[in-house]
Amino acid sequence: MSGGGCSIVWFRRDLRVEDNPALAAGVRAGAVIAVFVWAPEEEGHYYPGRVSRWWLKQSLNHLDSSLKSLGTTLITKRSSDSVSSLIEIVKSTGATQLFFNHLYDPISLVRDHRAKELLTDYGISVRSFNADLLYEPWEVNDDQGQPFTVFSDFWNRCLSMPCDPAAPMLPPKRIISGDTSRCPSDELVFEDESEKGSNALLARAWSPGWSAGDKALTTFINGPLIEYSVNRRKADSATTSFLSPHLHFGEVSVRKCFHLVRIKQVAWGNEGNTAGEESVNLFLKSIGLREYSRYMSFNHPYSHEKPLLGHLKFFPWVIDEGYFKAWRQGRTGYPLVDAGMRELWATGWLHDRIRVVVSSFFVKVLQLPWRWGMKYFWDTLLDADLESDALGWQYISGTLPDGREFDRMDNPQFEGYKFDPNGEYVRRWLPELARLPTQWVHHPWNTPESVLQAAGVELGSNYPLPIVGLEAAKARLQEALSDMWQQEAAWRAAIENGTDEGLGESMESTPIAFPRDIQMEIDIEPTRNNNNTTPIVRHQEDQRVPSMTSSFLRIEEEEESSVDLRNSPEETRAEVPTNMNMGMDTRTEEPNQGGVQAIRAVVNNARRFDNFGLQLQTADSSTAESSSSSRERDGGVVPVWSPSSSFSEQLVVEENGIGSGSSYLQRHPQSHQIINWRRLSQTGGRSWEMDNMVQPNAIG
Repeated sequence: MSGGGCSIVWFRRDLRVEDNPALAAGVRAGAVIAVFVWAPEEEGHYYPGRVSRWWLKQSLNHLDSSLKSLGTTLITKRSSDSVSSLIEIVKSTGATQLFFNHLYDPISLVRDHRAKELLTDYGISVRSFNADLLYEPWEVNDDQGQPFTVFSDFWNRCLSMPCDPAAPMLPPKRIISGDTSRCPSDELVFEDESEKGSNALLARAWSPGWSAGDKALTTFINGPLIEYSVNRRKADSATTSFLSPHLHFGEVSVRKCFHLVRIKQVAWGNEGNTAGEESVNLFLKSIGLREYSRYMSFNHPYSHEKPLLGHLKFFPWVIDEGYFKAWRQGRTGYPLVDAGMRELWATGWLHDRIRVVVSSFFVKVLQLPWRWGMKYFWDTLLDADLESDALGWQYISGTLPDGREFDRMDNPQFEGYKFDPNGEYVRRWLPELARLPTQWVHHPWNTPESVLQAAGVELGSNYPLPIVGLEAAKARLQEALSDMWQQEAAWRAAIENGTDEGLGESMESTPIAFPRDIQMEIDIEPTRNNNNTTPIVRHQEDQRVPSMTSSFLRIEEEEESSVDLRNSPEETRAEVPTNMNMGMDTRTEEPNQGGVQAIRAVVNNARRFDNFGLQLQTADSSTAESSSSSRERDGGVVPVWSPSSSFSEQLVVEENGIGSGSSYLQRHPQSHQIINWRRLSQTGGRSWEMDNMVQPNAIG
């Protein structure tokens, strides 16, 4: 470690003083200047939502108090360019070193790589560390050295690594503060006047900050964890850990979670407590899903924009903002779905089982584009997490190699009696159904008129009729899947015949635009060239920024234009319009909106595609079938294509795959190169079931 001057510790989503490798390195190096830069515009249309911003504000206040008790303070800066702000802080403080902890989403990878390049060129020693994962993504590979594409294989490898994750570090005893007299803090505004009233209610249920997170972890491990395997499905009671917001903001160390839970596992194993051991395994699996979300984001940086299985680009999504609005408002006519969406709006939280229910309904019954639902989760969840949400929505949409079959549709009525058997959850969030007997509360449309009248329920008035009938939805889904397979087969035939002229690859280069009422304004700025050629000294702990190789490259000649996305004011929760055509199947072609050419510039004029081999296997067949074959499932004939090994399945890897949320990448096109997407495993077994699936960001 080089000496002299002070060190900047750059806080991001690691808002804690214990088990913080960057902070520990800064303290060892000498005087420390702790910095937080608020630059949400860099996130494009993934600008943090209201409840997420509220949490961040409280967490920063707590971190500042903790740092002051140790001898320093937190310098806050408001910026539209984090790296430029860091350079200004270096100039004003005379700092000679920068320490920060890794992040794994695409925009952060680009930003961090640029920070290392520019600050190293400026003469600053830059070091980065792992504080968010048990193992770095590049440390976990299969026997051929390739990334895993199936969660179970990935997690088994993590659990069988030669060494356990490093033990969590204690907080520093004291911190020597650097000179901040010429580096005053900016006042950060996280909420406007219209949001303060709603935000005040959040404090009744949540206590942000690393101390509260540590307390929540201890409470869970010493309480609900032992019966987690039995109670985890219950949506009507507090049976989970509620740690996901603390983990997202880095208030709780995932290594500390892992080690404390493993200690319990060993103790219960010695006692012969098999139920306790099962609970630990299930909870550790939820931590594993969070790990996997970062692993997938690092190895497949387009996963929040594009399906990982190429044939899904042909699925004819229903572009219906009326459906989308009814789902958001909790007015679909399906009580468990509606209760979940109203809880989400009111509290910024959803039980992991309810997240699966509402997202499955969104994708399978309403057939709305999964990215719309993921974006709404991002805007409304306290624990909104791009990597975890992308993994969860891709899984539900069947766009992962081990995701759920797309033609599997779950009945919200049956899911209601599974996760809310007494109807208490529905009654809590749907007061209009509070007087319905338990036997009818999850399917009021079948309830006798006399029972409805006695309960004060008037279907179509104070509670809606189902927005879509399940049988009609199943038929429509089968039709859509058949259409998808036919288009995919036609595209492959065109490729084989040499008549596609590149249209197949480029047809979904622009994702379906978000509805206007949830779009975020993106400020497109002129691109900046970075001609820095100074080599960067790498350390073992440094985060690896993936690079693109020249293999499997194919030139694409088409140029595309980028379009600004505009955001209208936050919508009020008005009633769904009565003239909305609930039965119309609107399969419209969305205009080319929202795509940006970030990656085109990033790869330094290499306008190309990677091709990947992927064998799709059916659940009940080990032999490959032709594109025209079909098989029986749930009483219906579903066309299925399972390519032979001679085919090379294209995972959607369009150059602008970062999509319309990459305004930051546009502004810094030379700072990063695309990840070298590796060939996917030929055996993508469907290993997850609904009963055991959790949305990864809802830890425990």
